[in-house]
Amino acid sequence: MRRSLILIAAAFGGTSIILGAFGAHALRNLLTPPFLNAFEIGVRYQMYHALFLLFVALAPVSDKARKGISALTLLGVVLFSGSLYLLALDEAWKVGLSFLGPVTPIGGFLLICAWAWLFLDFARKKS
Repeated sequence: MRRSLILIAAAFGGTSIILGAFGAHALRNLLTPPFLNAFEIGVRYQMYHALFLLFVALAPVSDKARKGISALTLLGVVLFSGSLYLLALDEAWKVGLSFLGPVTPIGGFLLICAWAWLFLDFARKKS
């Protein structure tokens, strides 16, 4: 489980760097500032949660908590950052992805739940 989690964290971290560079260079002249900002927020949160997953992989948490936190974080990043990427790119693509708007807060809620689970798992420990 820890090995898989470290691999996922590395993949999230690496792709966030790639997407950040893509946004800074390729999208700079394609997107208006609000859409470029949304794309950058997706990149930032993906990187934050790559580091979070790395911490969870190495932290002294229960296996149940590690699995739950990992699942919530993985799905949360895909929904939160993924929807922001697609919504931002829709400005250039014009394919009508605005229906994804409600997906972003669902992903954010899952990320909050992952952090809360980590908090509760540590709060329950005696030392």
